[in-house]
Amino acid sequence: MPEFVGDKPLWIVSFDKDGDIDQVGANELVAGVRQREVTDLMVFSHGWNNDRSKAVDLYQRWFGKLDTLPTVATRRIGYVGVVWPSERWSDEPIGDFAPAAAPTGAAAADRREAVPAGSPALDADTLQMLKATFPDGAQQLDRMAELLESEEPDRGTIDELFGQMREFSIATFPGNADSEGPDGNADAGFPPMLSAENDASKVFRDFAMELMRSGVDLDSAEGGAAGIGDVLGKVLHGAKEALRALTYWQMKNRAGVVGEKGLGPLLGQLNREFPSLRMNLIGHSFGARVVSYALTGLPDGLVPSPVKSVTLLQGAFSSFAFADPLPFDRNRRGGLAGRSSRVDGPVSVCFSSHDGALGNFYPLASKVAGDNAAGAHGDNPWTAMGAVGAFDVAQVELRGVGDDYPFAAGELINIDASDTVVNGKPPFGAHSDIVHESLAWVAVKAAELDTP
Repeated sequence: MPEFVGDKPLWIVSFDKDGDIDQVGANELVAGVRQREVTDLMVFSHGWNNDRSKAVDLYQRWFGKLDTLPTVATRRIGYVGVVWPSERWSDEPIGDFAPAAAPTGAAAADRREAVPAGSPALDADTLQMLKATFPDGAQQLDRMAELLESEEPDRGTIDELFGQMREFSIATFPGNADSEGPDGNADAGFPPMLSAENDASKVFRDFAMELMRSGVDLDSAEGGAAGIGDVLGKVLHGAKEALRALTYWQMKNRAGVVGEKGLGPLLGQLNREFPSLRMNLIGHSFGARVVSYALTGLPDGLVPSPVKSVTLLQGAFSSFAFADPLPFDRNRRGGLAGRSSRVDGPVSVCFSSHDGALGNFYPLASKVAGDNAAGAHGDNPWTAMGAVGAFDVAQVELRGVGDDYPFAAGELINIDASDTVVNGKPPFGAHSDIVHESLAWVAVKAAELDTP
């Protein structure tokens, strides 16, 4: 049975890490669309999350905003929430939701004043969650947890941590990387930061410095030598953040698999069952990558496309994913080049300069350590869509409910939401501050739900 948002159904469909669908949920969706004669389906995918209940709570809140907006009575709207395995670290509160417990790590920092970072060690809940999410990397995770607890870390500890991270990444790599960076070596199974040519201490110091810049006080941190400001102790905190970024990099890649192998074929099935059904895709964070790669998984030859709009909220994937050619390598193209033509409407890229997760830590996770390229589109090939928008795309400011946008079929448009998406704690900032009527209105206008 579906959930409900007001008087509208909310069906939940679940996928595993390989994109295989829970057929029970899929069957309920098909039966429900038929029974209710739905004309317009709004399909939302979460990013990193704690569990199914948190995902459903997000969908209730976000679709709840949309449900209050003006739409025409002839549109029979249904909602779909996608659930896929992308567990969030236990020390990170989810934006717009109360955390299950008060966070104690870096994510507990207040926006305006520095606070201690906590221990660099992995707590038991986080370790258990990571092993459940990445079972193929359980051995490496256990060893990394031991190393992060070192009271007197030395260079050997740091180097082994670095090597364990690379082994973990290769063991858990799902494929479907964005080929970021000038040489595209992310397709090897690990991000450029873990290249064997890089110095482990330098990589981890980069993350430690980013923590301090974002408002985390490592000089007064808990745990081992770091409590007295020991340099290698600070490097351990950087190593923990590098591991966090690495698990996000893997979940980003997994999102592409879920979109291409799971959600895209489901949309194709719905189109076969209901040729006139209009489908509109919405994704937050890695969920933006899920819905974008669903375009690749659509059956060929659907003209016009049943996908009428795509709305990306703080998308945690490459700004160059749709680029053709890539500006830093004219012989290559983005992983989604040409796929916007599979949308019979606009692809809206909503971004915010207050997104610390994507503006600061995403580039660190993607780039080669030691590369000090600027954050602007033209200078840094490791920028994230949710931080600066899509590359070489027309841009407008986020507008109010009732306002129009210059949308065009098959075209991307950047929407700067920096005046609205502002709330969030360091070091990750406003990444999850997406439950706003003005953002829901983007989806309404893109889907033409206000038009007879």
